[in-house]
Amino acid sequence: MNSQRSDQRMTSYQDDPDIQRKRWLILIVLNLFTFMSTLDGSIVNIALPVISKEMKLSVAQAEWVVTAYLMMICAAILFFGKLGDIVGKIKVFKWGMVIFTVGSLLCGFSFSLPLLVGSRLLQALGASMTMANSQGIVTDIFPAGERGKALGLIGTFVSLGSIAGPSLGGVIVSALGWEYIFWVNLPVGLIAIGIGWRMLPADRTKLKVKIDRVGSLLFPVFILALFSGLLLGQQIGYRDVRIVGALVLAAIVFLVFLWVEKRNEAPMLQLTLFRNPLFSLSILTGFLVFVANFCFNIIAPFYTQSILNLSPSHAGFLMMLFPIVMVIVAPLSGALSDKIGSELLTFAGLIVMVIAQIGLARLHDSSPIALVGVWIAMLGLGSGLFQSPNNSLVMSKIPKTQLGIAGSINSLVRNIGMVVGITVATTTLFSVMSSRAGRRVTGLVPDRPDLFLSGMHVVFMTSASICLVAAILTGWRFWSARRALRREQVRSSY
Repeated sequence: MNSQRSDQRMTSYQDDPDIQRKRWLILIVLNLFTFMSTLDGSIVNIALPVISKEMKLSVAQAEWVVTAYLMMICAAILFFGKLGDIVGKIKVFKWGMVIFTVGSLLCGFSFSLPLLVGSRLLQALGASMTMANSQGIVTDIFPAGERGKALGLIGTFVSLGSIAGPSLGGVIVSALGWEYIFWVNLPVGLIAIGIGWRMLPADRTKLKVKIDRVGSLLFPVFILALFSGLLLGQQIGYRDVRIVGALVLAAIVFLVFLWVEKRNEAPMLQLTLFRNPLFSLSILTGFLVFVANFCFNIIAPFYTQSILNLSPSHAGFLMMLFPIVMVIVAPLSGALSDKIGSELLTFAGLIVMVIAQIGLARLHDSSPIALVGVWIAMLGLGSGLFQSPNNSLVMSKIPKTQLGIAGSINSLVRNIGMVVGITVATTTLFSVMSSRAGRRVTGLVPDRPDLFLSGMHVVFMTSASICLVAAILTGWRFWSARRALRREQVRSSY
C-alpha cells in the first residue's frame, strides 16, 4: 500500500561502517535505560513501608506508587511502538530517556502521594518510550550474525532489572533513604543521555501513516479496567461485583479494540504480525516465563526472611543468585543462538526452569541454605538460556517498518506477565492458606509457618506447570523446525 510505503532512500545501518563501529556503545545506552526502566517497576516495593510511614498512608494507598507505574507503561507502550515506526524509533527513544530522567528527579522531591504518583506516571511515560523501541533499534542496527547476542544482552538487563529490584532497593533505602531509589537513576541517566544523543544515528526507516486515534484511546481503557480488576481483586476478593464488572469491561473493550484494529488501514496493533506462528509462539512463551518468574519474585522474599529467618540483606544476597547467573548465561546463550539457532536453547532453558521450580516446591522451614541457593541459581540458569534466544525469535522475522510495534508488543506482554504473575502468586498463596486455616487469610500467620509453606508449595508447582506448558510449545516448535529443515535438505538433494 502507498500509505505504508517506507522511506529507505538512505543505506541501512548495517551497511554504514561508522554506525557499525559504534554499535556496541549504542547497545550500552539501550541497556542502561532498559535496566533502569525495568528496575523501577520492582525496586519501589521494598520502600513502600517507609514511604507509608513518612507520608502516613495505608498499604492500599501506597501500592498505587507501584501500580501507577506499571499501568502507564502497559497503557502507552503500544502507542509509542507505533509512533516509533512512524516518526523514528531512535527519536522516540531519545526523548524517552529525557522524560524518564526528569520523572526520576521529581519522584525524589515528591512529599505527598498525588505528587509521587504523578511523578511516577511521568517516569513511566519515558520508560514506555524506551521499552517500546529498544529491541527494534537493536534489530535494525545489528547484523543477523550478532543479533541474538545483542538481543540477549537486552533480555539480560530486562530480567536483571525486574529481579534485582527488591535486594538492591533494600540496600539503598537502608543506607540513604527512599528518595534515592529514584535519584540513583540521575547520574546513570545523564551519562546515558550524553552518550546517546551523540552516538545514536538519525532514523532511516519510517512509515508514512497516521496515528490510530481510536485504538490509542481504547487500549488504555482496557489496561485500566484489567489492572484495576486484577490488582484490587487481591485486596477485596474476585467475587466482588465491582471487580467482576471491571474484568468484564476489560474483556468487552479488548474485543472492540481488536474489531477496530482489524478494520483500520494503519492500526496501532498490527494483527498481521500474529499470523507468523514463530512470532506468536515466542510472545506467548515469553509471557508464560514472566508469569512464572514473578511468582518466584513475590514468594521468595517471604520464604527467605519469614520462614528461614534470614536478615533482609542476607535474603537479598541469596536471591541475587538468580540475576547473577542470568547475567553470565544470557549473553552466552544469545551468542550461541546465532550459531545453532534458538529453538533448542529455549526448550532447554524451560526444562531447567521446570526442574528448578519443582525443587523450590519441595523446600521447607529447615531446608539448607545451600540447597535453596542451588534451586534459585538453576532458575536463573534456565531463564538465561531461554530469554535471549526467545527475544531473537520474536524480532527476527519482522519487517523493518514494524520493528517498533513488534518490540513494544514484546515489552507489553512482559509487563502484563509481571502483573499476572503477582496476581497468580498472591491469589494462590492466600487461597491455600485460607483453606488450611479455615478462615480468610491475607498475610503471614504468626507461629503457623506450615500455612505459608503449604501455599508456597502450590504456587511453585503452579509456576512449574506454567513453564511445562511453555516447554511443550517450544518442544513442538523445535521439532517442527527440524522437520522443515529435513524436508528442505531432501528437496535440495534432488
